[in-house]
Amino acid sequence: MRTKISNLKSRLPRRRRIGQFLVADPEVCHGKLTFDGTRILVRPILAYLASGKSVEWVLNEWPQLPREAIEEAMRLAVNTFLERHDRYEVA
Repeated sequence: MRTKISNLKSRLPRRRRIGQFLVADPEVCHGKLTFDGTRILVRPILAYLASGKSVEWVLNEWPQLPREAIEEAMRLAVNTFLERHDRYEVA
């Protein structure tokens, strides 16, 4: 029985660190990307920033987030976007 359980555990997704401040952990927020050590999802923070909220506003609302974590999330989002859309040329 222990062998079956250990085999199942080895096949489960594991915690993935993405950068210094971001993690995807299947045991936290269903594996969605969060700021390390919190249950704060990265996606809504980026959505607030994209809608025009400032980094200072985010820091006011979530004082437990370091500025560097927010900056890293923005940097990774921009890099991902550019990598994904780099193959398209603007006419």
